[in-house]
This record gives sequence, structure tokens and C-alpha cells, in this order.
Amino acid sequence: MSDNALIESIARLVPQGSRVLDLGCGNGELLAYLMTHRGCNGYGVEIDDSKVLACIERGVNVLQLNLEDGLSMFEDQSFDVVLQIDTLQHLRNAQTMLLETARVGRIGVVAFPNFAHWPNRLSVLQGRMPVTKRLPYQWYDTPNIRVGTFADFEVLARRNGLTVQDSFGLEGGQEVRFLPNLLASTAVFRFSR
Repeated sequence: MSDNALIESIARLVPQGSRVLDLGCGNGELLAYLMTHRGCNGYGVEIDDSKVLACIERGVNVLQLNLEDGLSMFEDQSFDVVLQIDTLQHLRNAQTMLLETARVGRIGVVAFPNFAHWPNRLSVLQGRMPVTKRLPYQWYDTPNIRVGTFADFEVLARRNGLTVQDSFGLEGGQEVRFLPNLLASTAVFRFSR
């Protein structure tokens, strides 16, 4: 993740001084930002060797784990905030990991590419899978094994007894609160159990 607007928007959802678990933390950029600008502490979880090394070089505490194995090593409510930023769409057990996020953290924050963004809809209407800045891969080489929409997540949260505390889209570095399912390339949700 290198999108500053995404980092700043996510950071606003994280209370000052929180204990944070960042699932699929990548190179640790977001957690480092939270440590520096929000006085947070915590851990990142990442599987990729080079990204784990980047976290260490950034001074971010990181655990090398496969999220497909779950979060059983963490107690209930052991973190103030659990983040899944551009992670959910890569997981086979997305619903299970969402529930684990709510179990392990008092607050969960997820962000993912919104497949219902209007340019994606237009591509599908033209008979092609979308390739955009937010979804930059061809259908045959994408790391995304799930595609979801802003509206789909609202339904999933409700079905699983989660309370959405805040939600918005992001597009062009701006928060989108009017018709985010149509007008935003990224969906962002803050929720609790």
C-alpha cells in the first residue's frame, strides 16, 4: 500500500494510542504511520518474506503467519483495532477471517477494491473484466480470489451480527459518502461485534 489518501483515511478511524493488529500488513507502511502519527503500537501479520523484511527495516513488529490458518493464537479482544486493508479479497476464508477480526479486536477496519465502481460495471457491460488503477491485473493473473462490492459487505456484516460504525468509499484521494457503491473504487468499513 502506498496510497497516502488511503493511509490517512484509515488512520482517522484508529483511535489515538490504540493497540493495533494489521493483517496482511505488506511492507508495514500503515502501521509505521499509525505508530508515528497516532501513538499506536502493535503488530503486523504478513506471509511474504520480502515484506516481512521491509517491516523489520521500518521498525514495525511483524509476525510471519498465513492468515488462512486463522488467528487462534490471539485472545478475544486482545487488540483495540484489527485492520484488514486490501487483504480480505485475497483470502479463501474471508467470512471466517472477518469474524476473527471482530473477535480479536474491539474495532475492525477493512478496505478492499469495490467491484461495483462505475468503470468496472462499464467494463463488464462491454464483456470484459475490468482492469483499472485499483484492479490492475488481468482476470487470469490477479491475486484477488474474491471480488466484492460496497453493498455486498454491508449485507455480509449484517448477516454476521456486526455493527457498521462508519463506512465510505475512496476515489481520487477523496472520501465518497454519496453513492459509494457506484462512485468509489475502494470500500472502507469500521465495525464492531
